[in-house]
Amino acid sequence: MDQAPGSPQEPQDAQAAPSCYRHPGRETGITCTRCERPICPDCMVSASVGFQCPECVRTGSGTGHSPSANRPRTVAGGTVVSDTFLITKILVALNVAVFVIVLALGDRFVAETELIGLAFSPQLGGVVGVADGEWYRLLTATFLHQDLTHILFNLVTLWVLGRMVEPTLGRGRFLAVYLLSGLGGSTLAYLVAAPNQPSLGASGAIFGLMGALAVLARRQNFDMRPVIALLGLSLLLTFTREGISWEGHVGGLVVGALVTIGLVYAPRERRNLVQYTTCALTLLATVLMVLARTTALT
Repeated sequence: MDQAPGSPQEPQDAQAAPSCYRHPGRETGITCTRCERPICPDCMVSASVGFQCPECVRTGSGTGHSPSANRPRTVAGGTVVSDTFLITKILVALNVAVFVIVLALGDRFVAETELIGLAFSPQLGGVVGVADGEWYRLLTATFLHQDLTHILFNLVTLWVLGRMVEPTLGRGRFLAVYLLSGLGGSTLAYLVAAPNQPSLGASGAIFGLMGALAVLARRQNFDMRPVIALLGLSLLLTFTREGISWEGHVGGLVVGALVTIGLVYAPRERRNLVQYTTCALTLLATVLMVLARTTALT
């Protein structure tokens, strides 16, 4: 699953916008509903009406509300933390670690972990694939790269998107979007591609982050033009370059957008229920589609 190159731009308003008072230089159109100071996505804490800055949330802890009600939250309800893109760093490190293993162990390791529906493997000397019971390939393939250029494009894009999406969703929700998007891309490739067609790479999960970025930009009323340009260029390269699993890209993009919609538009009073249900239903749909394809192949 080759990743289409491109550097997403941070959404900005068409006209000059004020800068976040906690992060000078970051333009924003959002203000704290209590102190009315401009705040950027990293500083926004979801409130009953609008957003508050972390300082106002902390100072409100003595107003009689429970501590959990005043705990800084992201737009999706995640906890605001000091290291806002820790999961992004961990995911980059995991991809690099797996790439080092590939360099050390070679083709046999790739043959054991890449995404393939059902085929005879010369390296392993037998029939392998998801349809042969190796469901783990749906996930392991999303951390697998063979080519240096491939992994560099993917990890640079993951780094840029992660720094934009993770602070807005929060760690747990960001990880859920990433993993479910990766599985969604693998599932569509398993459903549509030839069963003996192997694919690998983090592109499905990364396209899921693009879908998440588009939903977040719309949710926060940012200028959508840079995001649309990024998606348009990435999809154009997906369908015009050779050797790319478009199924992985499209599957990841759709799943990432749908899951993020469930996360950021969930009613506050039923936020956890809606968010858990969204992720569970997405995973269930993935399992059912894999079962149906496996039945057809076997």
